[in-house]
Amino acid sequence: MPEHAVSVLRSLAILVLLPLVLAGCFGEPETGPVKIRYGRDTCDFCRMIISDPRFAAQIRGGEKHTAYKFDDIGDGIHFLEQQAWKDDPKVEFWVMNSEDAETWLDARKAHYLRGQPTPMDYGYAAIPDAREGTLTFAEMADKVREAGPSSRCLPQSGPAITPLTQPQG
Repeated sequence: MPEHAVSVLRSLAILVLLPLVLAGCFGEPETGPVKIRYGRDTCDFCRMIISDPRFAAQIRGGEKHTAYKFDDIGDGIHFLEQQAWKDDPKVEFWVMNSEDAETWLDARKAHYLRGQPTPMDYGYAAIPDAREGTLTFAEMADKVREAGPSSRCLPQSGPAITPLTQPQG
């Protein structure tokens, strides 16, 4: 094969493969938590903006192992309860370490402090280790389910803000 033809083939191969390689480098990972753009991304349960990293949570699941983002672990628990795939062993549940607001923890292995000022007022903050007065994931999730969805946000079935009515005069 002539040298010019080999050069053209190499150039074509680079043009075809480079976007695929770059997409793999910069695309969303297939497992684990994804980046949350605080102040811009919205909760997949209540649709409110995720603004406080200390209480963020994520769930990966479903047919495409999609990452869903939440402003409070309580919203994540209620969201998961509504999914047909909630019991799939491949479902991942991540929660932010409330002490450093940088480290993602496996939500099922984390421990939870009660009475915290969380965005949707469920009141649970994740930490990596057991301490006096903390709850396990199962204990915390049971309490969240018992309490029901937060009054601070309505799930997808309703508007996030109820329009005010004008008094008739």
